[in-house]
Amino acid sequence: MNAHNKILLGAAIALAGVGAIGTNANARTVIYADIEPPALRVETVPPPRHGYVWVNGDWGYSHHRYHWREGHWVRARHGYHYTPARWERDGSRWRYYDGRWDR
Repeated sequence: MNAHNKILLGAAIALAGVGAIGTNANARTVIYADIEPPALRVETVPPPRHGYVWVNGDWGYSHHRYHWREGHWVRARHGYHYTPARWERDGSRWRYYDGRWDR
């Protein structure tokens, strides 16, 4: 990605209220919201699927509003467990933490 494209991407992210930390594959997206996210929706978890982990739906945030992202399957990673995404209060705002794979 050239410098011009990085500037355009940075501007687009800033306008959406999202900031990216770093530029490598391990970078985390940092999202802050001024209002508390709605309660999580109740989803029907499908039966287990060999080689996959079910990720529950959660609230995304862009353009100053929340939007629901439905649960989905992700391929399991041997030797890791999945820590789901979450929102936590951070002072007077709410901060989003990505779901991630931990050893």
